[in-house]
Amino acid sequence: MDLTLGLVIGVVVIALVFDYTNGFHDAANAIATSVSTRALTPRAALFMAAAMNFIGAHLGTQVAQTVGKGIIDAPDGSHGLVIVAAGLIGAITWNLITWYFGLPSSSSHALIGGLVGSALASASVVHWDGVVEKVVIPMILSPLIGFSLAAAIMIAIYWIFRNSQPGRTNRGFRYAQTVSAAAMALGHGLQDAQKTMGVIFLALVVGGFAQPTDPIPQWVILAAAGAISLGTYAGGWRIMRTLGRRIIALDPPQGFAAESAAATVLYGAAIGFGAPISTTHTITSAIMGVGATKRLSAVRWGVAGNIVTAWILTIPAAAIVAAVSYFILHAIVEG
Repeated sequence: MDLTLGLVIGVVVIALVFDYTNGFHDAANAIATSVSTRALTPRAALFMAAAMNFIGAHLGTQVAQTVGKGIIDAPDGSHGLVIVAAGLIGAITWNLITWYFGLPSSSSHALIGGLVGSALASASVVHWDGVVEKVVIPMILSPLIGFSLAAAIMIAIYWIFRNSQPGRTNRGFRYAQTVSAAAMALGHGLQDAQKTMGVIFLALVVGGFAQPTDPIPQWVILAAAGAISLGTYAGGWRIMRTLGRRIIALDPPQGFAAESAAATVLYGAAIGFGAPISTTHTITSAIMGVGATKRLSAVRWGVAGNIVTAWILTIPAAAIVAAVSYFILHAIVEG
């Protein structure tokens, strides 16, 4: 088999493995609040999230275009494929580390960090303007918007239902959470499955099997959608406990407010700006936002601090692993 073709196939396989880890790592994003409030059973929530992930992956390719064309320029041929593979290995490694410790870090930023790290190690071009505009600025703004929007929705719910019977209100919001959790899962598919599509497309371009101006092939969309859905159904229970209970013990209205706010931010970023934002950062900050409306002490800020530390470390940590992976792969494949 031709070396380039073999490397393309290898990169596609590694990309789908990343997509799968993204699914089970981020399953909690869509359903932790619904499970913790008992709006949905864990297995029903996972099945719903997997299905909505699959559908969401087919709703656009703006984020895929950003990841595939706007972050790095990898050289053509085997060298470029080694760079892409190393970036994916960096992202997968960080996903597994944070999953093991139950920290809801960003698979998206792990992927971006991995690509940037391997590109820097290989002296390839990094589009720093694209990284700043499409990654860094949204990385800062999306949690702030998620926090503020969730707090605003929660305050509105408190005001609208201020004279309602708590038991009846909670039952109603358990039903409403089925819709908000589905919207969150749809947004997760729209955002995160596209990132894998972008990397596979980048590998196809580097390998000479596609042109930069081509649309994302349908088989790439189906493969990425399927892998993230399977990963989501496998579930990420460690992270689910952190999001669902350790930050704040949520009730159904709070869960609905957090999911609705996070889903709104995800759709706006993907469709409006093609920005690969973190579903993890968005839902976590939204949960903090609804908790803060009750009282600031309701949020376990120590747990929140550990999560923010993982956020800060994600891009540089994935970049370092990717750089080391690049040197190893380069020595094996081209040495």
